[in-house]
Amino acid sequence: MKQTVVRIITDPLLWLFALLLALIFGMTSLGGLFHWMFPALSRPVYQQESFAALVQAHLLLVGISSLIAVVIGVAAGVGVTRPAGKEFRSLVETLVAMGQTFPPVAALAVAVPVMGFSEKPAIIALVLYGLLPVLQGTIAGIESVPASAREIAQGVGMSRWQMLRKVEIPLAAPVIISGIRTSVIINIGTAAIASSVGTLSLGSPIIIGLSGFNTAYVLQGAVIVALLAICVDMLFERWSQWLQRWQQRSVGKSVR
Repeated sequence: MKQTVVRIITDPLLWLFALLLALIFGMTSLGGLFHWMFPALSRPVYQQESFAALVQAHLLLVGISSLIAVVIGVAAGVGVTRPAGKEFRSLVETLVAMGQTFPPVAALAVAVPVMGFSEKPAIIALVLYGLLPVLQGTIAGIESVPASAREIAQGVGMSRWQMLRKVEIPLAAPVIISGIRTSVIINIGTAAIASSVGTLSLGSPIIIGLSGFNTAYVLQGAVIVALLAICVDMLFERWSQWLQRWQQRSVGKSVR
């Protein structure tokens, strides 16, 4: 019991999450500190919207775009590893890589005249930017599945769909999660540019700070984005560790 309490208290994720919450809900209380750091600024703390609202909008934007990227990336990755889809692999990888190399700002510039200033152009840009890690993780994960596992599954009479669902996906899950993790972390940082097209996000104080030469605003937005990315990254790491233990048990049962 004592060891459990000590482990919880010394957990770095707990302290980082507590710091993140303290900054989100207590940033306005740090006016004196920012005034001391930036004495030339008359308004050293961003107050146009609450940081809680900014974080909520930011996470919603990242969540929607990441979900779309995961669905498309995993489906495409599974498809090109099937016998019928192998000939399309190079084409799919090239198209997705083009989306990764296309700057998000350029994607916004192309989409805004068509869709207007809203969340839609930002979501399109984030999906394009987050597809490649998911696709690569899915392909690498499925290709890392041992041939012996497939042979055992075939030996017990599994169909291709059952083999994919019960053997290949569970064994490939840690690598797939690693790709999703990279994609989500990239999107958390990249989503800040969504504010340049009128979308509410943690990029709002950064964009306003840059345009108004207010370094305090930029610092406040950037620190919360960084802490948010670190916390989410650590959560993914723990999820991956749990998944590795789970898939070892589940795959053993499925091939019996």
